[in-house]
Amino acid sequence: MIKKGLSRLGTFFLYLVSLLPFWFLYLIADLLYVILYYITGYRRKVVQENLSNSFPEKTETERKAIEKKYFKYMADLMIETIKSVSMSRKSVKKRMICTNPELLEHYFDQGRSIIAAAGHYANWEMACLSFGFLTTRRRMIVYKPQSNEVFTDFFNRTRSRFGATMISMRQTLRKMIEFKNELTITVLASDQTPTREDAKYFIEFLNQPTAVFLGVEKLTKVVNSVVIFYRIDLVKRGHYTYTFVPLVEEPEKTKPYEITEIHVRYLEQLIREKPEYWLWSHRRWKIKPEDVQK
Repeated sequence: MIKKGLSRLGTFFLYLVSLLPFWFLYLIADLLYVILYYITGYRRKVVQENLSNSFPEKTETERKAIEKKYFKYMADLMIETIKSVSMSRKSVKKRMICTNPELLEHYFDQGRSIIAAAGHYANWEMACLSFGFLTTRRRMIVYKPQSNEVFTDFFNRTRSRFGATMISMRQTLRKMIEFKNELTITVLASDQTPTREDAKYFIEFLNQPTAVFLGVEKLTKVVNSVVIFYRIDLVKRGHYTYTFVPLVEEPEKTKPYEITEIHVRYLEQLIREKPEYWLWSHRRWKIKPEDVQK
């Protein structure tokens, strides 16, 4: 009870902070970067290990430059995520611009539903807001519940306040079957770390064997959806574009794991282009192939 009360107090505080103007919040982000990187060293060892394993071909100086850029951007991302709690529709449309919304209607006109693979790359939270008013078709975002129910509910309300429907990862298949006769677009994060029990398939990703979710592939084949990638690019501080990249139009013709390979490879390519915008402080490789019983 006390924990829930403190959590609710925390969400109220976040809402109050979100009301501050962007210019002031970016001053806080500049200070937050110094605190995270230089004072507390927040997860620096995790980031350094991930970068070292992912880019063995780069020099230590090059990896250090990526590390600093990452922490600088992470501070901005934290502040922008808080700001998203109270951002208006007008502000979201100004700061998160879709470059090719017509692609969705192209597939909908063909009677095809869409699965959009995405990564924890750039500002995926603001993208969730923009996704809410992108089309009049049913828009679904799959999320992984966190241990704190209060904060999970709080951020789900934020993500869905412009029309998107939030679906727990465990309920995704049931919901997809429920809406099978309706044209939908569903966004799934393709770089979540599965539980040990769900780690059924490993792929070479950023020079390391990586356990991946098979959700995109499984759901696509259940409803014969088109697969696209939800690509987000930073234009300048606080301003982004996102582009829908077609990946698979005929899932029934693909081999086992081919769809998974395709969307994971695209994410890897994106990360290699500008690595500082991916979530390096996450323990992405904590599950090893030898840890999983066959």
